[in-house]
Amino acid sequence: MLDSVLTIIPVLFPVLTGAGLLTFRFKERKTLYFWVAGIVILNALAALLMIFTHGAEPFVLFSFTDTLAFVFRVDSLSAFFGTMVSILWVLTTFYAFEYMKHEGHEQRFFAFFIMAFGVVLGLAFAGNMFTLYVFYEFLTLSTIPLVMHAMDGKARHAGKTYIIYMMAGASLAFIGFIFICLYGGNELFTLGGTLDPMLVKGNEELLRFVFLLTFLGFGVKAALFPFSHWLPAASVAPTPVTALLHAVAVVKSGIFAMIRLTYFSFGTELISGSWEQSFLLILAMITILYGSIMALRTPHIKRRFAYSTISNLSYIIFGILLCTPQGMSAALLHLIYHALIKITLFFAAGAILYKTHKEYIYEIGGLARKMPIVFGCMAVASFGLIGVPPFAGFFSKWALATAAVDSGNPLAYVGVMVLILSALLTALYCISLLVKAYFPPKGEQAEGHDPNWLMCAPLIILSAATILVALYPQPLLQAINLIAGIS
Repeated sequence: MLDSVLTIIPVLFPVLTGAGLLTFRFKERKTLYFWVAGIVILNALAALLMIFTHGAEPFVLFSFTDTLAFVFRVDSLSAFFGTMVSILWVLTTFYAFEYMKHEGHEQRFFAFFIMAFGVVLGLAFAGNMFTLYVFYEFLTLSTIPLVMHAMDGKARHAGKTYIIYMMAGASLAFIGFIFICLYGGNELFTLGGTLDPMLVKGNEELLRFVFLLTFLGFGVKAALFPFSHWLPAASVAPTPVTALLHAVAVVKSGIFAMIRLTYFSFGTELISGSWEQSFLLILAMITILYGSIMALRTPHIKRRFAYSTISNLSYIIFGILLCTPQGMSAALLHLIYHALIKITLFFAAGAILYKTHKEYIYEIGGLARKMPIVFGCMAVASFGLIGVPPFAGFFSKWALATAAVDSGNPLAYVGVMVLILSALLTALYCISLLVKAYFPPKGEQAEGHDPNWLMCAPLIILSAATILVALYPQPLLQAINLIAGIS
């Protein structure tokens, strides 16, 4: 029982301490950084301790009714997502210490930054759909101040766009939550689904349509077309925020909710072969191409990577919608690879902006010679994003294509062609940036230099991690196959 209670500590501790930072005032920046680092590191360690030592016993915090209860449980999917979040949040914290020096209002920033950490872990450790939905809503509320941090015209507009999209998506997801409760699906998440077969019988088409609406609702956070406009707009936020939004917190929480919905609530047997599955697969393929094309057309570095995120998130969604264990495994593999790659790219873009105030590709001619660490890490991440073997992205894209072929779904074969075309577009928008930085026109030379270790160390660690998980993928694949139920 005590072990179960401890599950909520990594959730409540950052929420309470983050709220406390809003009330206290620190005279020195070093004191603030000391407390923030301590809170984040302690919480990450607590989360990892729960993940690797705690069993799958649920903990009921409190119950509203027999069917509505706040339940926390660390299963294999929770462990996977919680581990990724905990590690990347620590690295982002140290990067933010340097980056936020010139952004102002650091204490307010780190207060909401810490609270968002707890909220994402609450979503990861949610034991049923009710708990997941509540933290899904809280995540929007805790990240709005981060998106609007600058409080200028662009930031306020981005915040307004962000909240409109998030609330619309949450409304659609709420419809699904109601039906899940009505049809007996608010039990503990179980691979294969939790809906009562007796209640489902005769209502299959209705429930499949509800699944469609709910999937689209969660798809707003995952930037599924046409609900993706908020993501490039949110790039006005400080780089530590955009890195978390686009690689870890918001978008991956949307993906996480989609996996819970498809494989752990409705179940793939209900969805497979339906027109709803086909419709969503087509939407995912459209999003893959839309994001890639827009990235190629966009000269702004951060927004280019934002559109790239839109595309790559739908790689994962495509894998989820195959509704097979292999599809789920490939989706999870690309989820972790994309998280490592994309946070590296955003950190590199932020370092360029921080040291040179340059935001556009046409401004960085020859800058790679002045910032070798930043652009070296960007190159490693770019090759991974393209899918050049043996970099990380190659293996996840190969797994997605293989799962698509094995699924036997005719649309999945079209999806393989879309993945190949997107890889070509990815090569164009990544390599064109690197060519500009490494091989500028004669006489063109931008000025700048690498930032200090607080920003360079996370970049180097993440770049090394992308290479490591590509060269030694077996432990990660074993863990992912366990989650997907592949023996």
